[in-house]
Amino acid sequence: MPEAPDPGGSAVNGFALGCRTAATSVFGFVITVTYIGFGALCHDYGFSVGWAMVSTALQWAGPAQVILVTALGSGTALIETAVAVGLSSVRLLPMVVALLPLAKTEHTRPWQLIVPVHFMAVSVWVEAMRIAPSIPREQRLPFCNGVGFTLLSIGVLATGVGYYLQSALPAVFGAAAMFITPISFLTSTARNARLLLEKAALGLGLVIGPALAFSRIEFDLLWTGIVGGTLAYGLHRVQRMRNAAP
Repeated sequence: MPEAPDPGGSAVNGFALGCRTAATSVFGFVITVTYIGFGALCHDYGFSVGWAMVSTALQWAGPAQVILVTALGSGTALIETAVAVGLSSVRLLPMVVALLPLAKTEHTRPWQLIVPVHFMAVSVWVEAMRIAPSIPREQRLPFCNGVGFTLLSIGVLATGVGYYLQSALPAVFGAAAMFITPISFLTSTARNARLLLEKAALGLGLVIGPALAFSRIEFDLLWTGIVGGTLAYGLHRVQRMRNAAP
C-alpha cells in the first residue's frame, strides 16, 4: 500500500513555497517602497521608529495605518480614529471569507486560522488565490502563512528603513510610494480576473468609483463596493442560470 503523506513535511514544503513566492513577487517591491514611505510619514508626525514598526507588524494594512498616523498626529479623537481605521480595514473581510475555504482542510482547527487571518492583505490574497489551487490542500494554509510572514517581514524592515531615510527623501516620495500600492493591486486583480463575476466587479468599480468621487458623494468607496459588487453578483447569477438551463 502507498505510504500516507507526511503532514509535517507537507507543511514545511508549503511554508517554504510561500516564502519563495513572496520573495520573488512584485508585491515584495511594492511593499518595500510603500512602507519606506510609511516610515518617513511616521517620522514626520513625531512617532518613534519602534511604534512605527510595531504598527506594521500588528496592523498590517497600509491605508489603515496612514489613517491612524494622520488622525493621531493631527489630534483626532480616539473613537473617531478607531471607526475610520475599522471602516478602512473591513475591506479585508471578504478576502478572508473567500480564501479560507480554499486553504483549510477538514481537520483544520479554528485556532490554526488566527495566523493566516492576521497575515491577510490584498497582496497575500492575490498570490494565494493565484497559486494555492494548484498545490495540495494540506500545503495551502502553510503556503498562505509563508507568503504573509515574508511580506510582513519586508514591510516591518522597510518601515524602519524609511523612518531613518526620512531626511534624505523628498517630500513627494511618501505620496508617490503610497500611490504604488493601489496601482499594483489594480493590475494584479485585472491579471487574475477569470470569472465574469470578477471581471464585472472590476469594471463596474472603475466606472462607478470615479463617478461618485467627482459627484462628491460621501462614502464613495463604500457605495462603489456595495453597488458594483451587487451588480456583478447579479450578472454572475444570471449567467449561472442560463448555463444551467436545458
